[in-house]
Amino acid sequence: MTSTLTNLHKEVYMEMSNKTARNLFIFGSLIFFGIFLAMTFDTLGQLDKRAPEITQAVDDGKMVWHKYDCIGCHTIFGNGTYFAPDMTKIAGRKPKSYLKQFIMDPKGVNAQAVMPTLGITSDEADNLVAFLDWVSKVDTNNWPPKPILATAAGVGGKPLTAGQLVYQSQGCSNCHTINGIGGTSGPDLTKVGSRRDHDWLFGHFKDPQNYVRTSAMPPITAPDAEIGQLTAYMLTLK
Repeated sequence: MTSTLTNLHKEVYMEMSNKTARNLFIFGSLIFFGIFLAMTFDTLGQLDKRAPEITQAVDDGKMVWHKYDCIGCHTIFGNGTYFAPDMTKIAGRKPKSYLKQFIMDPKGVNAQAVMPTLGITSDEADNLVAFLDWVSKVDTNNWPPKPILATAAGVGGKPLTAGQLVYQSQGCSNCHTINGIGGTSGPDLTKVGSRRDHDWLFGHFKDPQNYVRTSAMPPITAPDAEIGQLTAYMLTLK
């Protein structure tokens, strides 16, 4: 009799344990599924806020991106081929006029450019730049990291001169190199003071195409005093 009661108690206990485990599994799964759905909707809502409005030009530019297989050499949002520069934030670092001219005639802008001339039309270039501009404004949580660019500070931690401050504020290091630091899409300025005089540099900053017909550099829209300070800095680079 005692053995029968013991077995009965065991069966009841096992049934209750199985029921508890089953209920815990079911309700636990439902709770976590609900949390997953809430996080998914929240993420989708955040994505809408992190991306700017898509215009017709942006949409057409994306088609240009695919038409010329840009992703075959470049990366965007981490997708693509790491043969050429990442384009995720390129429109925030290069003037749009430069990008358009380079897209249409790479070697005309930079004789050392590896990118071939693809036959991209002016309208296609405008749309592609619009697409790249849209991409650059998407909040990617500071990815990819910004490249190490020249700060015009030289070495030794010396304070910046007025001309170096202008060089920095105008983002010149996005395209130009000084002492091996900076971008490579524009001429190396390490010894520019030995090649150009004051009048040429000052005039070129204000109207680049008047001095170099194929230049893709946009005019520097700063007060003449600041352009003069930048020119003085360039003349020290010898």
